[in-house]
Amino acid sequence: MSNIVNKLYQNNAIIYKVILFLVTTVAIVYLFPKGGQFKYDFNNGQLWKYDNLYAPFDFAIQKTAEEIAIEKKEISANSKLYFTHNFDVENTVKSNFLERVALVKQSDSLNLEDVKDLSRIGQKVIDLVYKKGFLEVSSQDRVSNKNEIVAVRKGNEVEDVVFKNLLSSKEVLEIIRSNLEIEKNVYAKKVLLDLLTEIIKPNVSFDALYSEKVIDNEIKNISYTKGKVEVGKLIILKGDIVEGKKLAILNSLKSESESKVWTDSNYNWIILGYTILVALALLMLLLFLHKYRLEIFDNNNKVTFIFFNVFSMIFIQTLVIKYNSDYLYVVPLSVLPIVLKAFFDARLGLFAHVLTVLLLGYIVPNSFEFIYLHIIAGIVTILTVSELYKRANLFISVAQITLIYMLTYFAFSIIREGNASQINWTYFMLFAANGLLSFLSIILIYMYEKVFGLVSDVTLLELSNTNAKLLRELNEKAPGTFQHSMQVANLAEAAANEIGANSMLVRTGALYHDIGKMLNPMYFTENQSTGVNPHNDLSPRDSSKIITDHVIKGVELAKKYNLPDRIIDFIRTHHGTSSTYYFYMKEKELNPDAEVDIKNFQYQGPIPFSKETAILMMCDASEAASKSLTKPTAMSISNLIDKIMAKQMADNQFLNSDITFREIEIIKKVIKKKLMNIYHLRVEYPE
Repeated sequence: MSNIVNKLYQNNAIIYKVILFLVTTVAIVYLFPKGGQFKYDFNNGQLWKYDNLYAPFDFAIQKTAEEIAIEKKEISANSKLYFTHNFDVENTVKSNFLERVALVKQSDSLNLEDVKDLSRIGQKVIDLVYKKGFLEVSSQDRVSNKNEIVAVRKGNEVEDVVFKNLLSSKEVLEIIRSNLEIEKNVYAKKVLLDLLTEIIKPNVSFDALYSEKVIDNEIKNISYTKGKVEVGKLIILKGDIVEGKKLAILNSLKSESESKVWTDSNYNWIILGYTILVALALLMLLLFLHKYRLEIFDNNNKVTFIFFNVFSMIFIQTLVIKYNSDYLYVVPLSVLPIVLKAFFDARLGLFAHVLTVLLLGYIVPNSFEFIYLHIIAGIVTILTVSELYKRANLFISVAQITLIYMLTYFAFSIIREGNASQINWTYFMLFAANGLLSFLSIILIYMYEKVFGLVSDVTLLELSNTNAKLLRELNEKAPGTFQHSMQVANLAEAAANEIGANSMLVRTGALYHDIGKMLNPMYFTENQSTGVNPHNDLSPRDSSKIITDHVIKGVELAKKYNLPDRIIDFIRTHHGTSSTYYFYMKEKELNPDAEVDIKNFQYQGPIPFSKETAILMMCDASEAASKSLTKPTAMSISNLIDKIMAKQMADNQFLNSDITFREIEIIKKVIKKKLMNIYHLRVEYPE
């Protein structure tokens, strides 16, 4: 049992990667749309590049979404409107009228004959109004064409009526007045007019719910097909143009084939196919990291970060596809290479981007167009996005990426349509939105730095500011060390630029590499302005310990101030496993008969493990040693640098730093040139 636990512990990094690989694969497969895949790829206006295609089975020709939408619109526009005839209103009005007439009859203001006339005329008017139907005010403008026939529901019966025959408030008033003309008694006319206008209420109203129900039923009965293709019938010849009816038939065949493929019996096989495709892509990413980026592969935090970003892009893109594939190109996939290049390098960024686009290409419409567009945009992203700490650079790069999207889509459109008149200009708006969303990469970079503990050029720029708290404190407590660090930073930056290393990283690391010295500044020669050397009162071994401890104390100080690990690496490695040779030789002089172990005078290491940390070691040793030259000349500086580099190489200090002899020679030339400029050396003339 203990052996199993030990093996698990020893291989925990590999086990974690396997689990991460499996979880990411399952998550991506789960996101994929659940549908079969048609074996032919075609687009409107393109040539049919396959052999003659015959119908493999009977299938119906599906109407396009546009055709169905037009039919629905026509149904809504031409559907008959329904109104409700309310009999209760008519009965209530008649009852109220008789009651009011009875009250008038009891009054002394009118004689019995006038009252009879009022009753007769009023009932006649009420019958006329409700025979035709009196529309509510809100329903009177429901129809624009007054000659349109509408349906009036009277209980269980429906009667077709010309809309203009239904009475409005104005027409009802005209009927009342025209029937009152036969009445000679002016007072009786006024009484009846007031009475009728008060009690007559609309009895016909628009029935919105029933009208919508009728429209919905008609829409449900729409046929989604427009013909049938029998098995064996020729669909399209090789070389024919995919357009019109042929396009409709091919789309129908594709839809029918995918539905036949995605059945319960085939479900597991299709899932297996998806899984293999996704697993291969992610495996290629892991193999790339293992072969070319081993330091990243060995860091589970960084591998998790890369997989998380790949999954996030696929997750967002699949969500958009499921919601509305018309917004396919609004997702800023260029954020992926921008982020990965900011934290790692361009090659890894492009590799991960291409794999992500290939995976997405399997589930998006017009996959070739999608893959081509995004791979070209990814290449442009890698070529243009650099030095993110310069604000203008990202704006210029995003503008170039957006322009490439638009140009590429324009090219595809004119190839597909044959001219520029059919271009969907909405896509250009989507590409513009894509460009704007690409600026989110700056926010994401900041968030990822906090969550994953990574370092980007933006953070390096902030840290390299000499007004930063820790550097300002170094300048105050150990001004000589601060000046030394500045000189080393300039040398290291120039050397890194020459061999293509990360100049911003090595400059920032150089500024902080000696911060441990500010805890005991007077024990280091560059800070001894009074001429008093405290090492004179110490044993060589104690002096060596104080000198070598500045690395350990520097690491502790960096962690206290929350410096990133990539900067702390420069503090750890800038002396590697070299020794304080001066104090070692002094100890041997004081104890000639004793055997002095050089390990007591060595730094703890580790040795440099990147080009940047190796550059710092060379520049640090060279700049410090150059201060010991009493008369610096071109020859003496050159010999000194050669000697220092040879000693470091002999001590195997660059064994793990992946740096070549050619690059070391270039760095030597840069250091020599810079030091000569510092000491203002002129050409030596013969005497």
